[in-house]
Amino acid sequence: MGEKRDLINRIHVANKVAPADLVIKNGKIVNVFTLEIEEGDVAIYNGVIVGIGNYEGKEEVDAKGKYVVPGLIDGHVHIESSMVPPHKFSDVVVPHGVTTVITDPHEIANVTGTDGIQFMLDDSEGVPLDVLFMLPSCVPATPFEHSGATLTAEDLAPFYSHERVLGLAEVMDYPSTAAGAPDMATKIHDALRKGKLIDGHGAGLDAEAMNVYGTARITTDHECTTAEEAAERIKKGLYVLIREGSAAKDLQALIPQVNATNARRFLFCTDDKHLDELIAEGSIDANIRLAVKCGLDPMMAIQLATLNAAECYGLKTKGAVAPGYIADLLLVDDLDQFTISHVFKDGELVAEDGKIKPGQEKECHLPEKLTNTVNTAEVTLEKLAIPASDSGQAYAIKLHANSLVTEKIIVEPPQQKENFTSSPVEGLLKLAVIERHHQTGNIGLGFIQGLGLKEGAIALTVAHDSHNLVVAGADDKEMLKAINEVEKMNGGMVIVKKGKPIAALPLTIAGLMSSESAEETLAKMKDVDHALEKLGFTGNFNPFSALSFMCLPVIPQLKLTDMGYFDSTLGTHVSIAVDN
Repeated sequence: MGEKRDLINRIHVANKVAPADLVIKNGKIVNVFTLEIEEGDVAIYNGVIVGIGNYEGKEEVDAKGKYVVPGLIDGHVHIESSMVPPHKFSDVVVPHGVTTVITDPHEIANVTGTDGIQFMLDDSEGVPLDVLFMLPSCVPATPFEHSGATLTAEDLAPFYSHERVLGLAEVMDYPSTAAGAPDMATKIHDALRKGKLIDGHGAGLDAEAMNVYGTARITTDHECTTAEEAAERIKKGLYVLIREGSAAKDLQALIPQVNATNARRFLFCTDDKHLDELIAEGSIDANIRLAVKCGLDPMMAIQLATLNAAECYGLKTKGAVAPGYIADLLLVDDLDQFTISHVFKDGELVAEDGKIKPGQEKECHLPEKLTNTVNTAEVTLEKLAIPASDSGQAYAIKLHANSLVTEKIIVEPPQQKENFTSSPVEGLLKLAVIERHHQTGNIGLGFIQGLGLKEGAIALTVAHDSHNLVVAGADDKEMLKAINEVEKMNGGMVIVKKGKPIAALPLTIAGLMSSESAEETLAKMKDVDHALEKLGFTGNFNPFSALSFMCLPVIPQLKLTDMGYFDSTLGTHVSIAVDN
């Protein structure tokens, strides 16, 4: 009877038989259905919009000519990449107008399995942000590395009963999908049988692969890096999520593909974005601003960020300022600059002038199994040595700034005592990935060009997707010191120069997130960023963010795992040495 009574009450308010709880007056309403600006009051009852027109309310807010915009939706985000847990992430993104996110907790799941998923669900309860989940489909991402957990279809099944679980997250193991491998087929079948959605991950995949995706009823791809790839996905009926995060910035390449005939098949996401950039630049609001700067009509950009995302994920009462829709609303001063003054969640003011309203705080309860996750075997200088090849040549990963896609190149590293060494003068650093979950002793070794460090070493336990310990440096002793410092912190990121740590950020929650406040985390993150300059870094990208993706074997072309180099083009591990 409660729901029926509420429906009747909403109808009465819509009919002006009873006053609204809240009325927003004197605003310019952005209609995302018609891409027009409307005049009128917005009447809200019990968190739902009940009318556009002339209304009276128990409380009235004068919008003073500001634009009334639907709350923004991030179509795909790994909250762990912000380096704070969900309740702190909420406080950061809500003032930027984001009222709903679709998250994939596969980062923490790769470290702690189902315990990690449950923590993310629990920690996101009761925050002023709708945190909706897609269940990790690929833990581990591939069989070519070692992660902290393995999640089968049976492990995922119980989570589908949770009201905030929408479906199966990015299917990145394309070979298993194409082969109809039993566990992957079961995961896909389970999601479809329960009427759930399935996200894709089509990095480097061609049009033929999109036939497989479509047949498996995978409906999205956030890995497009070119307009041509985006066009192919749209033709095959997929939604394209335009990504602008910390490491991968694809928006400027993809926005030219958006036009009046296909715009409804595009939406925005951040995927992986660090806390400092979220605070300084914003989240989906930053995507809107950049899209407008690149020439996209502001109304269409807002449509991508709201209605399109809602329809893609079946959120029938989100994404518009219209009767029957949830009252997640923004007051925006200017559509081009997209400056947000007020954020309403379910009809309640939750953020104003870039700050979360007091009273939104939530305590974080950390299970011990999430805070003791760095379990490496002993690492020595001998174990970091790379024997020189007869040819004097080695393969190296060539990094491209602000892209996850790398090149496989041949280099001639300097030699010392029959071992290859780094050559920071030529931009060539040593790279190592140390298994940190089960003390296997696995260490993958290689070289990276383009990271931009002239000396010292950096190390971190954020290493997508298995999140082993990754380190890069100009000297083996510096690398070993960085490894040891990360182990002492039980996870995090560190910078070493001349044998001493000069900056560090502890990430004690699964080696991925900080247990400190957002302010404390941000301060240490800035210290780390500034310390990079002391290693000679002058680039226009974040070396830590870039390094964290050098371990992801599902992204072309060459990556390094704890089992060594992996060439995604060949689909196999390859040696460091170049044969004569």
